[in-house]
Amino acid sequence: MRALAILALLMPATALAAGPDGATVFTRCAACHTRTGAGVPGAYPPLGADFRALATKPGGRRYLALAVLKGLSGPLTVEGKTYRNVMPAQGGLDEAAVAAVLNHVGTTIARTGPAFKPFTAAEVSGYKAGAGSMTGADVARLHDAAEGK
Repeated sequence: MRALAILALLMPATALAAGPDGATVFTRCAACHTRTGAGVPGAYPPLGADFRALATKPGGRRYLALAVLKGLSGPLTVEGKTYRNVMPAQGGLDEAAVAAVLNHVGTTIARTGPAFKPFTAAEVSGYKAGAGSMTGADVARLHDAAEGK
């Protein structure tokens, strides 16, 4: 325990305050969406222009956060293609980790589309608090609503 306290004193303040690493959290996502976010045709959608476009709209931001928190189920149309797979809720992630992975996707994976505004842990917390007993199917329906379909 004493060694941990000493290590904490030796680490730069920025290292202590940095929070979760979005790239590390993204390794969970890469299992289906691939390391580059290209997705798998017919199975898992790409995380590209659709992600960036959704991140510019309040409803889209809610959808993106809840997709990670609650998962997705049912048909989902991304870039003109329909996907019917299930994305499980990413349990074990706190709000800061969800924000970090969304920010990683928005800045490193999805590089085309409108300017990206970073997510905050407080923002994700608000979406989580308002989600109640939403299911993955409920969250999938938010995608079309956020796109105005």
